[in-house]
Parts: sequence; structure tokens; C-alpha cells
Amino acid sequence: MAQRFQFGLDKLLEMRKEKEEESKRLFNESQRAKKQIEEKLEELKGNYHKYKGISPNEDVVYQKLKRYYLQGLQSGIKSTENELVLKNNEIDKRRKELTEKQIERKTVETLKDKKYMAYIKEQDRVEQINSDELALYAYMRGGQV
Repeated sequence: MAQRFQFGLDKLLEMRKEKEEESKRLFNESQRAKKQIEEKLEELKGNYHKYKGISPNEDVVYQKLKRYYLQGLQSGIKSTENELVLKNNEIDKRRKELTEKQIERKTVETLKDKKYMAYIKEQDRVEQINSDELALYAYMRGGQV
């Protein structure tokens, strides 16, 4: 008599959970990449500040090489800053995608919960009817004896 609850959209729910997990993975991957870019940028800026001054005991050739190195560092800093902006945009996009995937999953989960509650309510109603019938039958039988 008591049947097991079955949700017709279980496969859809499973697919949405998998898409959400994939979206989480991509988001975390982008955040890790951003952190690496930030570390690279800090290292470049640190090297720039370390070598930017001119000491009186440096010869002209060393100063010229140092100036080329600093120009290279400046170029690297600029390109890394641009890379960081692009990565931040990617993270924002991935965050939006993750939020959408979570909403899609929660929508199906809410539907499943509502269906389950309706199922439980129906089971309780059927059980109550059966209990009432048994009580009535016992009462009728008890009255005839």
C-alpha cells in the first residue's frame, strides 16, 4: 500500500548539480589564476622599487643596463595589470554563471521539496482514512457482539 516517493525530475536535478559543481570548479580555478597574477605583479613592483634608484658608485654601463631592466619591469607591470583586469572580468562572469547555476538547482530542489511534502500529506491522509475505517469496523463489530 505505501509506495516510495519518486520525483520525476531527479535526472534534471542531478544534471543541474553537476553543472553547478563544474561552475564552482571554474570559478575557483579563475580565483587561483588571479592570485598568481597578483603575486607576479607584486614581485615585479618589488623588483622595480628595489632597482629604481641610482647609486653614486655605479658605472655608466651598469646604469644603462639597469635602465633597460627597469623599462622591462615597467612593461611587465603594465601587461600584468592588464592581465589582472581581464582576470577580474572573467571572475565576475564566472560568479554570475555560478549564481545562475545555484538558482537553477535550488528551483528544482524547491519543486522536489514541495512534491515530497504533497506526497507525505497524501500518505498521511490515506493512513488517516484507513485508521478511521479500522476504528469504525472495530466499533461496528464490538457493537454487534
